[in-house]
Amino acid sequence: MSQDWGAGLRLGVVGHPVEHSRSPRIHELFAKQFGLPLEYPLFDVLPADFAAFVKHREEAHQSGMNVTLPHKQAAHALCEVLTDRAWQAGAVNTLWWEGHVLHGDNTDGIGLVRDLTLHQGVELKGKRIMVVGAGGACRGILGPLLNAGVSSIIISNRSTDRARALAEVFAEEGELGWCGLEQAHQHSVDLLINATSCGHRGSFPELSGDLVGADTVCYDLSYGPAALPFLDWATKNGARMAVDGLGMLVEQAAESFHTWTGLKPDTKAVLGTLREESLRP
Repeated sequence: MSQDWGAGLRLGVVGHPVEHSRSPRIHELFAKQFGLPLEYPLFDVLPADFAAFVKHREEAHQSGMNVTLPHKQAAHALCEVLTDRAWQAGAVNTLWWEGHVLHGDNTDGIGLVRDLTLHQGVELKGKRIMVVGAGGACRGILGPLLNAGVSSIIISNRSTDRARALAEVFAEEGELGWCGLEQAHQHSVDLLINATSCGHRGSFPELSGDLVGADTVCYDLSYGPAALPFLDWATKNGARMAVDGLGMLVEQAAESFHTWTGLKPDTKAVLGTLREESLRP
């Protein structure tokens, strides 16, 4: 993507609700690293208004936008050009225009892989993975995990039909299986990923503690309070490591930032700042 950023970045994140998003702070820190002026507001938009909103932002000469729930699939449908990973994920979290042509990408999966490997020191090659949940969050990370050389992925979900259907979509990409939540403990895995939204309701999936071993890494795609129920469960059951998705959020944002600007921010510094800020009263 080629643009003159002399006038600054006109970005933002659109979702509903969206007031909880840390994206404005993350992109503020990115922009400061390069001395770029930045506009990055929160756009709270109802699903019925999303298509009209995107068209309006194009007419307002928006540089680009991040997209969060519940609009990622709608954004995918609006795009005239999709990256391979956005097409594969069936969802878009990064928008930009080239002329009047709307482009879309999905940076969630690469954000997860980079957080695990760069910040958490987790080797993915040859590892056995289980992803709990078969919704859009799961679909967005399967391709990048398989591309990272994992040995296998099991999708565990309350509805086994939904888990099987998703596994079949990615069957040509690598070894995938599926099971119900009650059968999850029958599998031995190195990395357990919670891709459900249960934590936002203060709960976590109904999983047996036998699923977690002394060498198991547990990762929640959510961050902050929403990740705590799953991470507390993982810690109580003896997981080697229990990590939330804040690093994933920073890394997926960095990939979006690079798409818009061609610049690669220092994500380690930004993640450290966010962790410090979260500890302040």
